[in-house]
Amino acid sequence: MKSWRISCTRQKTESKPFLILILLVLAAALLSICFGAVWIEPGTVLRILSGRDRFTVEANIILLTRLPRTCGCLLAGMALAVAGAVIQCVLSNPLAAPNIIGVNAGAGMAVILCTALAPTALTALPFAAFAGALLAVFTVLAIAEKTGASKMTLVLSGVAVSSIFSAVTDAVITFVPEALNGYSDFRIGGFANLTFTKLSPAFWVILSAFLLVLSLSNELDVLMLGRDTAQSLGLRAKPLRLILLALSAALAGAAVSFSGMLGFVGLIVPHIMRKAVGENSFPLLCSCALGGAALVTFCDLLARVLFSPYELPVGIVLSLLGGPFFIVLLLRQRKGRIHD
Repeated sequence: MKSWRISCTRQKTESKPFLILILLVLAAALLSICFGAVWIEPGTVLRILSGRDRFTVEANIILLTRLPRTCGCLLAGMALAVAGAVIQCVLSNPLAAPNIIGVNAGAGMAVILCTALAPTALTALPFAAFAGALLAVFTVLAIAEKTGASKMTLVLSGVAVSSIFSAVTDAVITFVPEALNGYSDFRIGGFANLTFTKLSPAFWVILSAFLLVLSLSNELDVLMLGRDTAQSLGLRAKPLRLILLALSAALAGAAVSFSGMLGFVGLIVPHIMRKAVGENSFPLLCSCALGGAALVTFCDLLARVLFSPYELPVGIVLSLLGGPFFIVLLLRQRKGRIHD
């Protein structure tokens, strides 16, 4: 009887962070739909989303503008946070994140090239972004392994690769100025003028990659013990690392295809979630999905309302949060709190 009570108490303790995260996601989504140039009451929002009051001005605002934007925030936050968690676990590097190791820059370059060569092929953008992100991951990984694979080497390799991809992107924009309308917004990151048509292809890529990552969570736990230990337990470490990195590239690339090159989500969220739920991969990945969705949605809401009627790109808010966070991690690295 006593052990049963202890088990129930432990389950309640473990489920508490997830309940809080779910409530945060729901609150962020509701506030994101309510706030804007025109305030719409939550009751009206719920009636419209339930299928009533569909032929009103408020319904048009919600269904055509705010709902796609909110869904984009939730989807991008989820994808980037999970991608960051997977990259950190696979590379055993707490400083790794999609924007830091060049994944975002590679995806952005591929999107620019795809738009320049096939401007009407919107459905191809998530797959092009995935290819660019995958190229960035494998390039950085190859450079880091050739030069010692230390945590700082990986970061510096990512900076170099990002610079190269950004230069290619700027060259394409120079020669094909119409390659991407609103390129400055894309580089900063934002969700203005997002539609379900643009969001749909990326949704399926992100959903498929996320489910595959969850299905490999047990293998990821073993991989985190170290390559030699994983191989001694019968796990084929190298192919698994490549598969997981490819899935993280798919997540980050698909998000970048519609949100632009948002930074620091994949760095901030996994660190916070490890404090809340621990190191086990399955709860960590699920909590990162919820935490990333809530973070990006709240940041987008702040970007819209802080200087209303003017609107900041959400990438600026995320950079203001993520920059100091990254500096703190670097200082901890220097003091030896994060070991190679």
